[in-house]
Amino acid sequence: MKLPDRLDAPLKRLSAALDHLEAAAERRSIADARRADLEEELAVMQDDRSRLAVELDGAAARTRKLEEANLEVARRLSRTSEAIRAVLGEPGSPEALDPDASDADAEG
Repeated sequence: MKLPDRLDAPLKRLSAALDHLEAAAERRSIADARRADLEEELAVMQDDRSRLAVELDGAAARTRKLEEANLEVARRLSRTSEAIRAVLGEPGSPEALDPDASDADAEG
């Protein structure tokens, strides 16, 4: 059955419109899939960021504790060094700087 010529042009336009619609639907499907991938990747990155923030906070706390311990050890070493110098009577000890101080202690 042959269609009238007056329907031939509208059917061609309809066919072209359907082809464009299918192509647009395919592009939309691809874009949606990419968006889903990007959203998943973003969620993973946010989880990583949260985990790294917690790890950084822990590392910063450990660093502060180590710095405090380092200062305490330095203070103790300094006191110990001063005590050893005092016992040995070496320069730098309080008794070596003021010889009369040890005489006063002996007299007192």
